Parts: sequence; C-alpha cells; structure tokens
Amino acid sequence: MNTSTSLARVVVRQLIEAGITDAVISPGSRNAPLSLAMYAAAEKSLLKLHIRIDERSAAYFALGLAKASGRPVPIVCTSGTAVANYHPAVLEAHHSNVPLLVLTADRPAILRRTGANQTTEQARIFGNAVRYFADISGGVFPLELPLDSLHRGPVHLNLQFEEPLLPDQDSTWLNEIKVIPRVKPAGKPAGTLKVNTARGVLVIGHDRGGLTVSEVAQIANDLNWPVIAEDPLSFPDAIAHAALFLASPAIRKNLSPETAVIIGRTTLSRSINALIASAKSQIVIDPRMETVDTYRVADQRFIAAPQVVSKPADLEWLEQWQKLSQRTAKLVSEISNWSESALARELAKKLSGVIFMASSRPIRDIESFASARTGVETFANRGLAGIDGNISTALGIATARQSATAVIGDLAFLHDLTGLVGNTSTNLRIITINNDGGGIFSTLPQAGVAGFETVFGTPHGLDLEKIANGLGISAKTISSFAELTSELAKPISGISVLVCQMPSREDNAAQLKALVAKLESI
Repeated sequence: MNTSTSLARVVVRQLIEAGITDAVISPGSRNAPLSLAMYAAAEKSLLKLHIRIDERSAAYFALGLAKASGRPVPIVCTSGTAVANYHPAVLEAHHSNVPLLVLTADRPAILRRTGANQTTEQARIFGNAVRYFADISGGVFPLELPLDSLHRGPVHLNLQFEEPLLPDQDSTWLNEIKVIPRVKPAGKPAGTLKVNTARGVLVIGHDRGGLTVSEVAQIANDLNWPVIAEDPLSFPDAIAHAALFLASPAIRKNLSPETAVIIGRTTLSRSINALIASAKSQIVIDPRMETVDTYRVADQRFIAAPQVVSKPADLEWLEQWQKLSQRTAKLVSEISNWSESALARELAKKLSGVIFMASSRPIRDIESFASARTGVETFANRGLAGIDGNISTALGIATARQSATAVIGDLAFLHDLTGLVGNTSTNLRIITINNDGGGIFSTLPQAGVAGFETVFGTPHGLDLEKIANGLGISAKTISSFAELTSELAKPISGISVLVCQMPSREDNAAQLKALVAKLESI
C-alpha cells in the first residue's frame, strides 16, 4: 500500500468510527486518495457523500449540514486556490463555533516555494479561525485525529499526498471499522447568575450563543422580565416588534432597563443595541467568549447557561412592554400594501417547519414584523452575517432536515448561484425578495449620498425567474398576497424558487420611516 492511500484510509476510518456520517467533496486530483477512500466507505453505506463542484459552495453546504445535524462535517478539496475558497465558510464556522472539519490535500512540503504547479502555503492558511491545525505527511499510523477540538469550532488538517495517488484494490480495511461515537467533553461549570433588579430585560441573539431553546426558556422563566428575541419565531413569550417601537428614542428612553441580560450576540437592530447600552449593568451569556469573543466586556460573563437567582420582577414593568407590543402589532396588522414589511409579516405567519433566513434585510424584517410563535425551527449565518453562501447553507440544512424554506434577498441569491448546481435530491423552497439591489442600504445613513445607486444600491436589472430556469430550477414570479398564499400551500418538492417582485427600495425605506413616526405617538 502506498503512503498516500495509507494516510487517507486511516483518516476515513477514524472519522467513521467517531460517528461522522456525511462528507462533502469537491473534485480534484491531489485529493484523490481521500476522495476514493471516502467513496469506498460510501459504497459500504458507512458514509454519505455529497459532491459539490465549487469549493466555496461546498463549504457552506457542509456548514448547513453541521448546523442542522449537530455533527461535525468534513470538507475535502484539492490543493491551491481550492483551499482559499473554503475561507469564507471557515470564518463563519469560527464565529459560530460550528464543527467544520477542513481536510485540504497538498503536495509534499519539499515542493513548496519551488514553482511547483498548484502549490502554495496551505499550512495555517486560516490563521486563528480554526481551533486546531496540523500539517500531516507520510503513511502516519497510528494517527489520532483531534476530533474533540471540533466541539469548539472548525479544525484544519492539511494532508500531504505523494504520488502515486491511486489506491490498491484491497477493501478489507473497511471490514475492520467499528463505529464508537465519541462523547462530547463535559463543559465548564456554568455558575450562578445573581441579579438584584426588578426592571431588567432579557435579550436573546439569533443563534442563542449555541444554547438550546429549553436552556434559554428556563432563564427567561426564572427572570420573568420582558424578553426581546432576534428570532421571535422560537420564543412565543417574546415581546413582538420590539425592534420597531424601540426605534423611537423617546420610547427607548422610557424603557431603559436597570439590567440587561444578553444571550449570544445582538447583530440585527441598532435600536436594541442602543437599549442595551442604556442599561446600568450588562450580563452576557455566550460560549464564544471562551473561543472567539474573548475581549467582550460585561459586568458578569458566563460561557454556559447559569443557574438564576433573581429578585422578583416588577409586573407593571412587564405590562408596560406588553402594551407597547400590542399597540405596535395593531399598526403592523394595518399594513395592507404589497411591501417587504407586510411580506415579512405574512411569511412569519404562514411558514412552518425549518426556515433559513438570509442576512441583510430579510432577517431584520422577520425580527421586526413577525409575531412571536412556535412551530418552526430557524437558522441563519449570523457569525459574520455575510450574504455569501446563503443558498448553499440552506441546502445543507434542508438535506439534514429533509425539507426547508429559505428567505433570501436578490443579491444574496445572485451571489451563490453555483450553490444550485448538483442538488437535485434536496427539498428546498427559496423565497427570493427582489427589490433590484441592496435594499438594506436605503434604510441606513448612506441613503441619499452622492453615488448611492452606483456603490450601494447596485441595481442588477435581472430576471431571477429566468436565471433559475436556466439552471434547471422551477421558478415563479409573484407580486400579490393571493399568489403568495397559493404558492405556500403547495408541498415542497425538490428545489424551487419563488421570486417576490417588490416595489422600489425607496418605497420600502419610506414606509419603514413612516411607521416609526407613527410609533412616536403611541
């Protein structure tokens, strides 16, 4: 057996024995030993392979698989620029503590800096974005993979494969594999959260910092404070539309809390961050303070769900929040025109099952216009909140969960079109909100500056339905709530695109501004 085949088989064997069930491969020559070893394991039903041509899309697809399954997912690529295309997804995994196992094939180290084809410095290419790195060569045996590190985020193994790259015909190694899933290492003691405050708020970031919904619900129950959730679809007791009414400086000043407990990161609304900043004390609960956000400042810090010892809550304070929420809900219910605000409200009511929410405007509109409810499971890439790889991430989630819906903007859709290639067995409905450009910028201070349309608005003028059809994807363009209701009633089967053709970005920004103005009077 050649050394490259030996190394590849040792790696694959340990992955399977550790309980890993899926792997994502992009085609290449230098990664042949690993790809063929994984293929042999897949033929024995020991592993499920997902082949993706584009490494960037492949990495985001694996990210979605890992998010939805809770298991580490290996990604395999050849040497050179292929490795660099993994970097965006590795950064997202780094900032979200997602267990992405990056397996990059490389030429032998002796060829580095010699002008050898497709050879670059792959060692430590991801810098501090990975929890562990190793540059591995030769027929290493025994080899103990650092899989425990995956519980804290991505890991990178750079595997030097020497020629010959093709294996022998022996398959007995597969018969020796025994699956013994590893037990997740015990976390550090959580400690006790002590508060002596009657008027506080609990703010829940979109991904809850990796805490479970039940852990967060227990903290909310113990505090009995108003709950502000960036993901209101997971917390039925959350104060609906808080991001909207807190946009009023007068309301925000009147609701300034004594203490703010923040779970995870708050990355969506400036109004909520302004409220947090006004609190006399801040308490943060987020495991990422141990790995990524080590400099985050708070009066108390917890890297796991703590026990809560709290002073009895002020019920009049809670009632004040609830009344504001109800009055805002009335204004939201009165929005009757086909608009992004009303679309978010209706999608939040009608969607069920698994939902992926893209970055930029869609996720913010869901936060602002959705009424708190249950019955859905939500995902988003909020580690770095990029619009890249959103389709691929949603496809990975849909693959793990059998079916899903993605709500995504037009620029994010165009950014990841290659993600639609090679996913014929996935059940994903992509709802694309098309306002012909970067709609979020029309709601930010950049709106109206010289050159706005050129550098911020970036109108594309493209027919998204035709683009999807050109990739062999079923698509339909709609522009009314009646059409929306009809389309959402259909079962999700395969990949389909529903293009919601919206009014201008300027109209949407004006409607949001007018709504906040109305809130000033409530």
